[in-house]
Formats: sequence, C-alpha cells, structure tokens
Amino acid sequence: MAKVRTTDVLKNLDLELVSGEDGLHRPITTSDLHRPGLELAGFLDYYPKERVQLLGRTELRFFEKLPQAERIERMERLCDDETPAIVISRDLDIPEELIESSERHAVPVMRSNLTTTRLFSKLTAYLEKMLAPTTAVHGVLLEVYGVGVLLTGKSGVGKSEAALDLVKRGHRLIADDCVEIRQEENDTLVGTAPELIEHLLEIRGLGIINVMTLFGAGAIRGSKQITLNVHLELWNSKKQYDRLGIEDEKIKIIDTEVTKVTVPVRPGRNLAVIIEVAAMNHRLKRFGINTAQQFTNKLENVIKSEPDSNTDYL
Repeated sequence: MAKVRTTDVLKNLDLELVSGEDGLHRPITTSDLHRPGLELAGFLDYYPKERVQLLGRTELRFFEKLPQAERIERMERLCDDETPAIVISRDLDIPEELIESSERHAVPVMRSNLTTTRLFSKLTAYLEKMLAPTTAVHGVLLEVYGVGVLLTGKSGVGKSEAALDLVKRGHRLIADDCVEIRQEENDTLVGTAPELIEHLLEIRGLGIINVMTLFGAGAIRGSKQITLNVHLELWNSKKQYDRLGIEDEKIKIIDTEVTKVTVPVRPGRNLAVIIEVAAMNHRLKRFGINTAQQFTNKLENVIKSEPDSNTDYL
C-alpha cells in the first residue's frame, strides 16, 4: 500500500487542484522532484516520469515561445501514465495544452502561491518525512534532560513504572508501549506515539492513565529524536555487567545505530535516578567528556609511575 498519494500532497500543502481530478489517488514513490526544463525543449530520453514535476516561471516562459504543435506534443509527453502530479508555482497561469493533456491522461495539475524555490523545499521536506523508512518498537520513549531515551525490556520489567517516576520528576513522555520510529535524513531516528495511545501510560494495578490530564501539558511531547537506548532486564547474578562503561554498546534500529545501556533491575534500585544519570552521562560523552576513559587513563598513569618493586633490591 502506498504511503503517500497525490491527494495527500494536495491537502497537506494547501494546493489548488486545477485539472486531472481522476488521478488524485496516484501513488508517490520518491521524494525527489523534477523541473522538466530539458523535457520542454524536446529531450525526453531520461525523463524521470515517476517524480512529481514542478513548473516555475522559467519553464512556463520558455514553453510560451514554442510553436503550437510542439506545445501540444510536449505536454502529451509530460503527462505520462506514471507521473503522479504536476505542480505550478507562483499562482502562474496554466497553459491550456497542459490542462487538456492532464484531463486526457488523468494527471493531477495543482497550483501554489509559493515561489518555486520555497515550494520545492517544502514539498521535498514533506515527501522525505512521509516516505522515510519506519518501524515500531515495544518500549517507552521519554525526553530526559533533552535526551531522547528509548526504554526497552521484556513485558513487566518496569518500563512504564520508571516512565511514571521520570514524568513526576519533570521529564516528558512521548510514547508508551508502542513507539513508532521513522528514519529521517542523516541517520536521524524520530519517535512518536500512535494516535490511539498518545499521552497514555499503562500502569499495572492502576490501569491506563492520561499523563497530560494528570501532570499538565508540560509532561508530554509529540515527537523526539532517539539518541539513547536504556535496556532494562531482570538482575542475573550469573551475568557479568559492565562496571566501567568504557566501550559503548550499540543497537541498530532500521539502518541507524543508537548507543545502548543495559541496566539490571532488582528491588531497591532507583531506576528513575539511574536513567537520569545515564542520560546526563550520554550528554557529557557527546561534549567530549568521558569519565570512564579519564579514570582508565589516570589508572594507567599511576601504574606506570610506580617504581618496579624489584629495583629496591638491586
């Protein structure tokens, strides 16, 4: 099923439909746009017909200078069966040849009052967002000291309870139970909540609570970039847990790697405080301050500076 159709662009970018209404449900499969200058000049060998075509003042001014026969032929070629839409900028007048061809081939022609450059940027940003790779993860997403923290772990380990404690301490909830993640440009992961469970938190024994109603609008957020994964697991006495934190563990979500911290859970451990410290420590590392590495360097220097015990007897 197509993620974006021409009708979505029409509604979300507040465009005006001029012709080709029968093709409004054509799928858009790429965020790349095309300004068909060479195609209007007659060179269609490499015409990217699967892209949304954008016509500005330059293209239309050139088109006006073509002979009538060429104008009809070029618009017939431009309105391909695979072309999702043709968009006109600056509220420019649309040639009759384009309107007639679009009606014959059911290619939607839409118009915007934005400049060509602004429209190109806005349309590209919208399509990149909507066509970005997506996935869903079982977990809780919060903003802790400005860091997008994704809590994961087996059901019943205490993710939602830790999230509730963090919200009470002034941090913000994005999603509980199911986190929808999309990968945007530059390997950026952005998490949101499904509309059905937005602002809701499930606490065993209490049921479902509305975080915004209980704690106010400052306790929730619509979306957040994910930069840290805190994985909660029940304490295993036979497992050796990291006690220095020198090497960062990673988890791969879609095609992007995120720093992962594994926190063992057992009675008496204050998970909210540990998660807060994990978020602050992650921020420090991004600023170039690695406490574990500094400690290791100090320890190595102390060992090197200690005189060889054997030399006392020489």
